[in-house]
Amino acid sequence: MGLDAIHDQPIVATDRFDLRPVRLSDMGLLDFYAGDERVARMTTSIPHPYPPGASEAFVNRAMAPDRDEDIWIMDGAKDGRSELMGVIALERMDRNQSEVGYWVAPPFWNTGLASEAVRALVEANPMRNATMFASVFQDNPASARVLVNCGFEYIGDAEAFSVARNAKVPTWTYLLKLT
Repeated sequence: MGLDAIHDQPIVATDRFDLRPVRLSDMGLLDFYAGDERVARMTTSIPHPYPPGASEAFVNRAMAPDRDEDIWIMDGAKDGRSELMGVIALERMDRNQSEVGYWVAPPFWNTGLASEAVRALVEANPMRNATMFASVFQDNPASARVLVNCGFEYIGDAEAFSVARNAKVPTWTYLLKLT
């Protein structure tokens, strides 16, 4: 393993791709895809326009030993696809819970990639969580379908601030009990 590998975060394999820890070499594709306004607007934390240094800060945070979330890259290289097709993360919460967050790069939309990534992470349950939460913006029904297809149940409406939109956006919140 290279110096840019995270040693305590497992690789989660699927048939089409691997969920692997973030590495320094991901910065170029992160700049490219996270800089796409369509991606940024469906997240809470990606700014648009995407500023210089944002991918470097993201990678450094993802690789930090004291991080509060584990972040995986959807890497299709083993099947001849892109090394970065999207990102999925588990943010640690109290009481043996985590929150799932993900985005998929536009060339891979409508391919089942998000569902496969969420399902693989739920099945691996690397944090040994009892419960996982997720929320999606209400104007992103495709992400809501991903969660429902992976066994998450709708539990209510809320709102979250979107950096790219510079506004609070209505969300749907979902829960999955694992134990």
